[in-house]
Formats: sequence, C-alpha cells, structure tokens
Amino acid sequence: MEFDVDLILQVAERDASIARVLREICALDGAARRCALDLVGAHLGDRASRDMRACIEALRGDDLAHRLAARLGPVT
Repeated sequence: MEFDVDLILQVAERDASIARVLREICALDGAARRCALDLVGAHLGDRASRDMRACIEALRGDDLAHRLAARLGPVT
C-alpha cells in the first residue's frame, strides 16, 4: 500500500501531538524507528484501524520516513 505523504501531513497539521510524534519517530535511524513503532503499535493495540496499522508498518521503511522527516522539519 502506497502512502500519500501529503495526506499524512494533513493529519499532522490538524493535531500537533501527531505531528510531534511523527517528527520524532521519522528522525530516528531505522532500527530505533522500528522499535518506537513497535511501542506505538503495542500502545494502540486493537484500537488501531487496519489503515492505521498499515501506516505504522509503512513508516518502518526508510523512504516514507525520510520524506516525512524532510517535510515535517527538525525535532525541536
């Protein structure tokens, strides 16, 4: 499933807490990012929709994470 960076950024623009978490997770190196996403997935558990679980899985990949990090800006 291909994720639209613009769509993810629209969600982040509407919720500062999502933007903050995405910015921090996307700035991590691959191994640390995957561990952080494991924690997010465990925290959400069954409450996460199928689309949300797929998005979390896609964020494990460097390409999407790097594109989002570039658009979200540096962690402050």
